[in-house]
Amino acid sequence: MNLRTHAYAGNPLRSKTPKSTDSFSPSSAFESLKSLIPLIPNHPSPSPDFKVLPFSKGRPLVLSSGGDATPLWNLGWIGLSDCKALLASRGGVDLDENSLVYLGHKVEEDLVYWAVDVSSEEEHGVVLELANKKLCFVELRTLMVAADWEDQRAMDELAIAGHARALLEWHKVSRFCGACGGSTVPKEAGRRKQCSNEACKKRVYPRVDPVVIMLVIDRENDRALLSRQARFVPRMWSCLAGFIEPGESLEEAVRRETWEETGIEVGEVVYHSSQPWPVGPSSMPCQLMLGFFAFAKTLDINVDKEELEDAQWHSREDVKKAVSFAEYRKAQRTAASKIEQMCKGVERSHSLSTDFNVESGELATMFIPGPTAIAHHLISTWVDQGSGNIHYKQQAGVSLSSL
Repeated sequence: MNLRTHAYAGNPLRSKTPKSTDSFSPSSAFESLKSLIPLIPNHPSPSPDFKVLPFSKGRPLVLSSGGDATPLWNLGWIGLSDCKALLASRGGVDLDENSLVYLGHKVEEDLVYWAVDVSSEEEHGVVLELANKKLCFVELRTLMVAADWEDQRAMDELAIAGHARALLEWHKVSRFCGACGGSTVPKEAGRRKQCSNEACKKRVYPRVDPVVIMLVIDRENDRALLSRQARFVPRMWSCLAGFIEPGESLEEAVRRETWEETGIEVGEVVYHSSQPWPVGPSSMPCQLMLGFFAFAKTLDINVDKEELEDAQWHSREDVKKAVSFAEYRKAQRTAASKIEQMCKGVERSHSLSTDFNVESGELATMFIPGPTAIAHHLISTWVDQGSGNIHYKQQAGVSLSSL
């Protein structure tokens, strides 16, 4: 499977930040926005023009349309007039430039893109208003599963939605200054915040929470250590992972987390790739997954039951079957159909775990996360390398260097 970037990476709106004098820059676009809002709905067409992506409770607005075989979803961009009407329909909330967060621009389309959180008031008015237009708010994880990883448009939109959610959720959890307790106000078109206390004026920037995720491999390079958490769907196994603690290196975090969760001692650690992960808890909306291969020095497993449900060594052949038999495309179609039903106002319940079958139609004994997760690429890279000389590990971190 060949991806240009991991899911949520490769955001086409974030390639370069324009200079402040550029009309597409955050500061210039923000000033233009301020002058336009009072004139809505009779405002002139600006250049560049503005598009807004509304969010409700961390869920982006989405439009579903029929595809050749699988329904397609697109982000539900709306204009300033529609955005103002949308907010007004929810108890008279007015559109304010400080409620919008700058996402980026596309020079070739003469557009600047913004995000807005509309989840602070009663939601029923918004849902009814949008249902008539076949629009709905959808969880980002559902969009991730529904995204066709071979469709660059879908991956681009997923990255934009992930970036927007991370910024909006960060704004929610950074309303007060950590130094003096004063309220914070948006600055630089929402790309940072600042304490409103004149005696403080502390600058606050979006927080990134780094997480190490590692595939632990035995000394013979024939088995991989996979684990299960209680929250996983049945039969799914994945890599170990954990947050980095203050004062430790990435390699030290890999060794510590592996030891704490499984009792296995790790020696060499090899970097693979990284993935932004904006679908964690709202208290940590800007996680960064840092992927590694870790080579075990010991083999006996002692599972920390407070962290994991189970951890086991799996042979390369068993893991290869888990990758081969898992019907990720079927799960993608199921999620895409669910979004289509939601946008029609009819939500279906379906367990994605039932989509992972062997060719005979029976349930696969195990499967791993799908292609939109870095765990999938850590595991599939190891499977594809083949068994044999453990010195392959020197090249392990290079195989997906473009991600």
